[in-house]
Amino acid sequence: MSTLSEPKHKTFCISEYDVLRKVILCEPQHMSIREVINDTQKHFKDEGIHIQRSLNQHKQFVETLLSHGIDVVLLSPLTQFPEQVFTRDIGFTLGQTIFVAEMAHDLRKGEEEVLKTWLKNEEISYYNLVGDQIEGGDVLIDQSTIYIGLSNRTNEAAINHMRNLLPQFEVVTIPFTEKFLHLDCVFNILSPTEALIYPEALAQNDIDFLASRYDLIEVSKAEQFTLGTNILSIGNKKIISLPINNQVNKQLNDRGFEVIEVDISEIIKSGGSFRCCTLPVLREPHSN
Repeated sequence: MSTLSEPKHKTFCISEYDVLRKVILCEPQHMSIREVINDTQKHFKDEGIHIQRSLNQHKQFVETLLSHGIDVVLLSPLTQFPEQVFTRDIGFTLGQTIFVAEMAHDLRKGEEEVLKTWLKNEEISYYNLVGDQIEGGDVLIDQSTIYIGLSNRTNEAAINHMRNLLPQFEVVTIPFTEKFLHLDCVFNILSPTEALIYPEALAQNDIDFLASRYDLIEVSKAEQFTLGTNILSIGNKKIISLPINNQVNKQLNDRGFEVIEVDISEIIKSGGSFRCCTLPVLREPHSN
């Protein structure tokens, strides 16, 4: 029996800022820097990751999401996947479709099978991007437009495939400096009119293009390193951000956003923050 309170769809997402209702995470139970695959890991390789601290911080993050009425799904952490906390990359929701990604790095191949098992158990259909090298950290959606980063994790063939699969959307390719790993580490959409950007990672013509669509808020080099761009919007102008990113948080507060500070400083040592750690399944449409 359906009621007015039940969602119209099991899966739906057409923006980065609509009200988040359901999201997939994974505890960093086996998180470690086994093989350096990004610049952040290179910096922290000798220091390493304190597992219990990362688990405690992740738990606080989950509790924050729950306290805002968000349904949190926790995938099973497996020993062979040290990067499994970053659920954003294994899939992405565009419209009513969940796309399961093809991971680029051998270290992460297989993580997507855990997601597929959950989707099958929930009887949620998905599109499996077999043979396409694309990761969810490179994919951002804003209504009828999908921005996809061209990187060493997402290639041109995959972007063209997405363009053919989704003719109802405008698919925009955004190349960026590869060392920054994913597009959401240098660009993130906050609202229909505002976005965070680290301009040093993008070509000037792409910055100009994005500036024609958004009021761009620049992130400093220091706060890009601490992943100031990689915030998570949960809707109604509420943003989850790291306490250490003072400049970003002040700019967001000054613009009327409610900044919810959560410390996941141990987790970001592996190169990802709040957006990287979350795979939205359902956002309530037409809210901001």
